[in-house]
Amino acid sequence: MAFVPSARSQALQQQLTEFMTTRVLPNEARWLAENHRLNGHGDWQRWQLLPELQALKQEAREQGLWNLFLPDAELGAGLTTLEYAPLAEIMGHSLLAPELFNCNAPDTGNMEVLYHFGSPEQQARWLTPLLAGTLRSVFCMTEPEVASSDATNMAATIERDGDELVLNGHKWWSTGLGHPDAGIAIFMGLCDPDAERHRRHAMVLVPLDTPGVTIERMLTACGDYDAPYGHGQVRFDQVRVPADHLIKGWGEGFAIAQGRLGPGRIHHCMRCLGAAERSLALMIERGQQRSAFGRPLLKLGGNLEKVAEARIAIEQARLLTLQAAWKIDNHGVRAAMTDIAAIKVVAPRVLQQVVEMAIQLHGGAGLCQDHPLMGFYAQARALRLADGPDEVHLASVAKLELKRRGQS
Repeated sequence: MAFVPSARSQALQQQLTEFMTTRVLPNEARWLAENHRLNGHGDWQRWQLLPELQALKQEAREQGLWNLFLPDAELGAGLTTLEYAPLAEIMGHSLLAPELFNCNAPDTGNMEVLYHFGSPEQQARWLTPLLAGTLRSVFCMTEPEVASSDATNMAATIERDGDELVLNGHKWWSTGLGHPDAGIAIFMGLCDPDAERHRRHAMVLVPLDTPGVTIERMLTACGDYDAPYGHGQVRFDQVRVPADHLIKGWGEGFAIAQGRLGPGRIHHCMRCLGAAERSLALMIERGQQRSAFGRPLLKLGGNLEKVAEARIAIEQARLLTLQAAWKIDNHGVRAAMTDIAAIKVVAPRVLQQVVEMAIQLHGGAGLCQDHPLMGFYAQARALRLADGPDEVHLASVAKLELKRRGQS
């Protein structure tokens, strides 16, 4: 088991780091302030994209820093999960960065669904503009009326009616729903109530301008609307789409989700570690610059020990995440299930731990928009629920461990 990145990955890491250091991080505070001025309200229909960021996307694309997540040498960088993992960590240093390289959730996961499971017609209509960055997408799975920690509770329905599919349901925490370029949603719903519990659901592509699709509101995450992406609540009322909008097949929803979530969780976790590295750097910088009671802050209150704890936690989480990536590449998602579940617990917890240390050392400044720390905190706290809460992943790890020992 070797985690040494390939020459191709190392070259991209160097190129990406330079782009982040020279083009993104020096301007981040100004962009975040401008974005909040334009979009810091709940009226998602008035949200705007910053022109500077749009121009930077084109610059990134021209430099070959585009669709780095996709393991296809023609459509993306053609990297393995392990090769891409350190690039995701570099992007994680800024909340703005992933979209600049067309590597942001939920679009990466949705593009992987279309790449692996979409028909040629579906790929031409939706995957091509998603890869070009001219279209943004949404994933509609979680529902407000049921305990979504058990995805089989899903109450939204998909029914056949001749050459059409009829969708009904209520979804929320649909990330990206407020983005000005959002145009297509992947809707997951119950299609066959009598089938085996993991064969009851399907996924359907739904253009957001289809009659019956109503965006009810955007939800705040830790008090922020996370514009221009937005986590929305949306209702599907007798929504009709052609039958060829079904992805892969009837009852294939969970199989698709399994393929979607494996690599996607690597991406999430490595971005978390990038944010943790940035938080630790900011903590050290602040601790050295400010003094209290005649001593640098870093030398007070056990802060040096906290630096050491943060470094240890980050390194442990990174190694576990790289191990999961290696297993996915070499043995498939199923063989990596314990590792994938474990990192989904560990990485957001490590980020939360480190960013809380950094906020505490920054004092009041750590709570306001002058630093990205509260954004990182919201990221960590949300990810401890997104794609399944900690408790579900811990139960999975325990179940797999007992099974490995011949017990149940």
